[in-house]
Amino acid sequence: MDVYFYEAFEEEAQLIKSLSRGRLELGLTDKTIQESGHKEPPARLISVRTQSIIPVEWQDKLDGVLSRTTGFDNLKIYKSQIHRPLSLGYLEEYATRAVAEQAILLMMALKRNLPAQIEQFKTFYRDGLTGSECLGKKLLVVGVGRIGGEIVRIALGLGMEVRGVDIVRRHDFVNYVEKEEGVKWADVIICAMNLTEENYHYFNYELLKKARPGVIFINIARGEHAPLFDLLQLVEEGHLGGLALDVFEDEPEVGSALRTGKIRDSKKAQLVTKLLECPGVILTPHNAFNTREALQRKVQFSLDEIFYFLKTGKFHQAV
Repeated sequence: MDVYFYEAFEEEAQLIKSLSRGRLELGLTDKTIQESGHKEPPARLISVRTQSIIPVEWQDKLDGVLSRTTGFDNLKIYKSQIHRPLSLGYLEEYATRAVAEQAILLMMALKRNLPAQIEQFKTFYRDGLTGSECLGKKLLVVGVGRIGGEIVRIALGLGMEVRGVDIVRRHDFVNYVEKEEGVKWADVIICAMNLTEENYHYFNYELLKKARPGVIFINIARGEHAPLFDLLQLVEEGHLGGLALDVFEDEPEVGSALRTGKIRDSKKAQLVTKLLECPGVILTPHNAFNTREALQRKVQFSLDEIFYFLKTGKFHQAV
């Protein structure tokens, strides 16, 4: 076949079939590579998302790998492990607004104690539900690229006071500060960085402990920016007033453990289940990108890259 898609959830799979219009011989599964049980690649071109671990031994049986993501740290890791040149592609930005809106959604849900409101509706019990408004509150966005910049725009529209942290200060509408100054100042911190070697475990216990007690922390970037053990400790100590994660440290392991129910096999999944038991915590399954509008763009961009690859052996967006 021309291409095999891993990690294609139902709506995405339907759209791939619809938009490809029979021009591709393709295979689809909602499983990751490791969950599929495949010992060899089912096609010379495969497409993955963030949770598939591409076997090093597949390198000689592949012509290309397309990651249906705008981040490509997964492909950089694979490239460092293999010994032969291999075409590795990713997508141009397709979900800037979607991810930014999810970050704001999570922030507002935590500020208004939405999880507790939903739980206490069962008894119509309203004690302990008083939240806070966004107007005048202090938001720090760490990583002010396209997504971070969009978060800033939305937050300014809500009347928040916003500052940003980034090594590249590209936006004239952002008030930039150094990270420790910003962390100590903020009521809410949103992580929107690309993952690099330099910012691995950036939001560790030591840094977030410098924030004011009751600070809300939200991560819609990569799980490796914020170690789960540290976050759980900060929640249990009451230092974090709210926590929302759409991404998770060692996400392939965590996602697989949760899907298969083998939580005992994963220390990181055990940390996630402990977080789920804590009040003021919202966890979503790496779904911030997933709007109808963004999914349409994502699938179209994926197909464009696949057709280009089948014609040229290259990707437009290449690692």
